Amino acid sequence: MSGKYQVCKNCVMDTTDPEIKFDENGRCDYCDNYYNRIQPSWDPKGGEQKLQELVKKIKASGKGKKYDCIIGLSGGVDSSYLTYYSKEKLGLRPLLLSVDTCWNLNVANANTERIVSKLNLDVERITVDWEEMKDLQIAFLKSQVPYQDLTQDHAIFAGLYNSAVKYGIKYVLTGANFSMEGVKPPYEWVYINDIRLIKSIHKKYGTRPLKTFPMAGMLKYRLYYRYIKGMKIVHPLNLIPYKKDDVLKELEEKFGWEKYENKHYENIFTRFYEGYWLPKKFGYDKRKCYYSIMILNGQMTREKALEMLEKPPYDENQALKDMEYIAERFGMSKDEFLQLMNGENKTYRDYKNSAFLLKSAIRFAMFVGMEKRNFR
Repeated sequence: MSGKYQVCKNCVMDTTDPEIKFDENGRCDYCDNYYNRIQPSWDPKGGEQKLQELVKKIKASGKGKKYDCIIGLSGGVDSSYLTYYSKEKLGLRPLLLSVDTCWNLNVANANTERIVSKLNLDVERITVDWEEMKDLQIAFLKSQVPYQDLTQDHAIFAGLYNSAVKYGIKYVLTGANFSMEGVKPPYEWVYINDIRLIKSIHKKYGTRPLKTFPMAGMLKYRLYYRYIKGMKIVHPLNLIPYKKDDVLKELEEKFGWEKYENKHYENIFTRFYEGYWLPKKFGYDKRKCYYSIMILNGQMTREKALEMLEKPPYDENQALKDMEYIAERFGMSKDEFLQLMNGENKTYRDYKNSAFLLKSAIRFAMFVGMEKRNFR
């Protein structure tokens, strides 16, 4: 980041995104995108008709089959609520998919089991080979890029999309939603699902072949799976009123569901990566995105968000314990891990990537209205 530091006067996004833009009133382009693109087309109170039309299509696609849709269940709040809502309130017959990347906290596993058992749903379980997972994650650490969770994210979503095609399930339901994710972290923070980048980094720093690691690049699942196999990815939570506090209360009352500190903190590696590695090494705090969308849709005040951002993402002592645990699992000493953290920062531009092609596809999706969030 260069130049004068500035924070939006309407949300809490700031110049740690080097491409952020502000108007004459100090309001950022994330806010403009929300007010001009997301809000006009996002009407959860009036989404009932669209939801019922979607449900009708899903049920028709599954007629005569055991399942009419598939849902990836992580034990997090969005996927847990989506599973409950789809089965109990929409009358769907989902197959659940649980992808174990070998980093889940007990709370995530417990939440998953509560949902599965009380709803009496079938679950397909995929456990990523630990030696392959470890090798790829160490390669990413050595690459010095910010997006250390791209490896887990790719395994989870590739597993979901591949399973949908494997079982001939047309509809993939995801918990992604505007209410909690309407402010998309910029490329510099998280990048995108670029299988060429993953393979490039692994080729340079990896030590073993990824024989069983789930793979499905964006072109495969957005083009081949969609237009040849007929797979559709839908986001039902955008069609209902979805507020975090209300959802947490309902999950706790019905399932004894346990909440955790921050979004995505049901996974120990993700907790460390988002709460320590990313802000300490790069100065990026993803809470700014999570809090900003909640400010924009009225779930949080800006004053409260600024107050929370004054505190670290999670306890420093716990972060250091997590670091030692992660280093040990990777077969490193704490000093070796710290040496990686202190290495020269790099980005996707330092490796082979498909950024131009993927960004062009996303810009087209934004142009035709398929994508509403501000990608860059």
